[in-house]
Amino acid sequence: MTGSTPAPFTADDYRARMERAARAAVDAGLAGLLVAPGPDMVWLTGYTPTAVTERLTVLVLTPGHDPVLVVPTLEAPDAEHAAGASALTLRDWTDGKDPYAVTAALLDQNGRFGISDNTWAMHLLGLQRTLPGTSYASLTDALPMLRAVKDAAELELLAAAGAAADATFEEIRKVPFAGRRESDVGHDLADLLRRFGHSQVDFTIVGSGPNGANPHHEVGDRVIQHGDMVVLDFGGLKDGYGSDTTRTVHVGEPTEEERTVHDIVRAAQEAGFRAVRPGVACQEVDRAARAVITDAGYGEYFIHRTGHGIGVTTHEPPYMIEGEEQPLVPGMCFSVEPGIYLPGRFGVRIEDIVTVTEDGGRRLNNTTREMVIVD
Repeated sequence: MTGSTPAPFTADDYRARMERAARAAVDAGLAGLLVAPGPDMVWLTGYTPTAVTERLTVLVLTPGHDPVLVVPTLEAPDAEHAAGASALTLRDWTDGKDPYAVTAALLDQNGRFGISDNTWAMHLLGLQRTLPGTSYASLTDALPMLRAVKDAAELELLAAAGAAADATFEEIRKVPFAGRRESDVGHDLADLLRRFGHSQVDFTIVGSGPNGANPHHEVGDRVIQHGDMVVLDFGGLKDGYGSDTTRTVHVGEPTEEERTVHDIVRAAQEAGFRAVRPGVACQEVDRAARAVITDAGYGEYFIHRTGHGIGVTTHEPPYMIEGEEQPLVPGMCFSVEPGIYLPGRFGVRIEDIVTVTEDGGRRLNNTTREMVIVD
């Protein structure tokens, strides 16, 4: 796949994100945010430590103050070269010093803080020990939509990742399936994702025959047979942003029942996509897709939510699930992936990444959703 290299995010981009996050903290009634290494730190600062260890690294965002990144001294040179480094202050600590005391000096001693979900327990407990008057809420609970609305540059990266996944599907449908193990096809998928620009492969699900009835089967040693339905679900990160698509193919000609089930899932996926528009609650996307499958008599075999958000990780808020009343906002990106899973027999899932536009939705995956026959 060819194409121009995306322009890297600048320090100004990261500064704007950190300012936005600090404002969101105030709106949520928080005294600030504490962000450990992981997706939130990458999105806010562009910094990924070379190793995540027992040494405390934390980004401190408090309203009215410059962002501060607390880092071990031996990691400071790398942190200084992060894309967003000039938009924050580095405060390093050396072995033998108390990193929690360094961090505590930046915090309201009686404040309630949002803290990233992947913070090590030992670090959270260390902060609580040093500042017993503080309390904490996970960012997923306190600010679930922090990264949900993508800007134009992020949408471009997500579209490029989707196009790379599409190119992968167009190639994988040409390879032989019958007589090969699921793991062989999974390796092909991983190789193709990397060929088309992915730096990280997060999953390659190849569920053939009865294995397709397990939505997260991934791959196994089962030999794919003529007559199998095969669920292909794959994705990862390209230039830091995620892809995730599913197509269900058939080895040789399908039965009438297999075609019918595939057609039902395709109609459900279309209904979910058509429900996407600004202001609609996330749960309405789930309801629209689920209604098609339920009305066709297969409701009990659709056993997962209709979709999940995607960005710097392949699974993140928002979620298309009953009970999620968060309204859709232009710039949100998420999967629409209904399925039917018949235990011991076969499964069908069809998935596209969709972004909310000003007046509806736009698919970021554009390969055919019709039944594809493979050899």
